[in-house]
Amino acid sequence: MDATALDSLRTALRGRVVTPQDAEYDETRSIYNAMIDRRPAAIAQCTGTADVRTTIASAQETGADLAVRGGGHSGPGLCLVDGGLTLDLSPMRWVRVDPDTGTVRVGGGSQLGDLDHEAHSFGRGIPSGINSTTGVGGLTLGGGHGHLTRKYGLTVDSLIGADVVLADGSVVAASEKEHPDLLWALRGGGGNFGVVTSFTFRSHPVDTVGVAVTVWPVDRTAEVLRWYREFLPSAPEDLNGFFALMTVPPGPPFPEPVHGRKMCAVIWCYTGEPEEGRLEETLSVVNEPAPPAFHFATPMPYPALQTMFDELVPKGLQWYWRGDFFDGIPDAAVAVHERYGHALPTDLSTMHLYPVDGAAHRVAPGETAWAYRDAVWSGVVAGIDPDPANADAVRQWCVDYWTDLHPHSMGGSYVNFLGESEGPERVRSTYRDNYDRLAAVKRAYDPHNFFHANQNIAPSAA
Repeated sequence: MDATALDSLRTALRGRVVTPQDAEYDETRSIYNAMIDRRPAAIAQCTGTADVRTTIASAQETGADLAVRGGGHSGPGLCLVDGGLTLDLSPMRWVRVDPDTGTVRVGGGSQLGDLDHEAHSFGRGIPSGINSTTGVGGLTLGGGHGHLTRKYGLTVDSLIGADVVLADGSVVAASEKEHPDLLWALRGGGGNFGVVTSFTFRSHPVDTVGVAVTVWPVDRTAEVLRWYREFLPSAPEDLNGFFALMTVPPGPPFPEPVHGRKMCAVIWCYTGEPEEGRLEETLSVVNEPAPPAFHFATPMPYPALQTMFDELVPKGLQWYWRGDFFDGIPDAAVAVHERYGHALPTDLSTMHLYPVDGAAHRVAPGETAWAYRDAVWSGVVAGIDPDPANADAVRQWCVDYWTDLHPHSMGGSYVNFLGESEGPERVRSTYRDNYDRLAAVKRAYDPHNFFHANQNIAPSAA
């Protein structure tokens, strides 16, 4: 983009246009994953739909590659393009709750913490991720799962509408009645179809939840996983628990004797009746696989649970991740988890298995773009460390772990857990039989693949 184009963009936008010449450029281009170091020609900080349309038009006129940034949590850094234009939605952080209908409208740059805070004041919530700093947009467009998935389904199962700016600058409202094909594609198809400036969700009753953390020595990984794979799918849907391999961080709620020790763990969320002792009664089974090294349980406001890991993994760490779906955890996979749990390369590196059964299984594979309605877990391996000198080590551990585990998977991954440069076949495997329909929707709404800085779905031939 030449100086004239940049000056025109600055004049037309209400928001700021940040370029390499500006003192705040490095901070503005930084994203959650510090392993990504890309230098866009400009970052257009859009304050509303008019700014979004203007930024799209500028990219079209100049031929600049366009990337869209919501919360900036994209692991592969898809919100930045070297030499291109980043359309930054972060100024569009707002949430509106309708207490009469229970619907919630959310600005395209909002984070989960914004949504949780506003909805909680009405005793409502939406199934989403596990970090309050995650962008609502990226998480939703990928499908979205977290602590409430077994109870209320995926994030996209609560998505009932979206305002979208298309590649030609037109604005459409996608719903079950208007542009239903676009709404279907937005329910898991990623950022392929346009810029979503607002989302409308159906909310659910959520207030205080039971929270528990159970950790066992990593030597007990095999026993715990064999118990977990049988226990959780048969447990009431009020109980969610994701399995993790981790190094125990220093500080509460963990006692000093377990600090710095490699452990396997389950992080529980219970949405059942809050009577005293109900959570403890439900989780009395945690002694069955092996005596825990530590078990902690307490009632907690749902937004507090959502912020529980924020300080542990702040913005600015080195990240590399890969994921897969699983419909079971066979003994051969247990052995892989046990081996790599012992070999965690850094204190923050981890592996999570998120349950995606329960309510999520009551939606047919073709009802949304998310095709793996028969998956029981969405797994992710994440190599993490603050030191750039360890980037190669955490990346290699992640790739090796994923390579050994992949034969025991269902073949595809949650699109938000796809790593950098995994290729078009991996994207296709994410959507199974829904891929061709997504490609047809792409042809209808973005026939020239203008929105391609994403886990790309190419438009099908006419």
